[in-house]
Amino acid sequence: MKRALLLALALLTAACAGGDRPEPRIRTVEVQVPVPQPCNAAARLGAPPAYPDGDEALRAAPTLFDQVRLLLAGRVLRIARGEALEQAVRTCAR
Repeated sequence: MKRALLLALALLTAACAGGDRPEPRIRTVEVQVPVPQPCNAAARLGAPPAYPDGDEALRAAPTLFDQVRLLLAGRVLRIARGEALEQAVRTCAR
């Protein structure tokens, strides 16, 4: 019985060792990984504009009407600049 078991074990081991081995499969897979990029949206805005309602311009304005016009023009420019900056921040937050 022992001999038969050893013989069977030897035959099974020999059967597993023989034969052609399959070629290894080499497969190339492209993996897309997000790479963080620096956000330069704020840099594209450039320097802030020269606002017309500076201290010197307000002092040089001859009338109160002219001073108010300068203040309103400066306010419009600041609002536009603020909207552009907020858009740049939203773009970078994505």
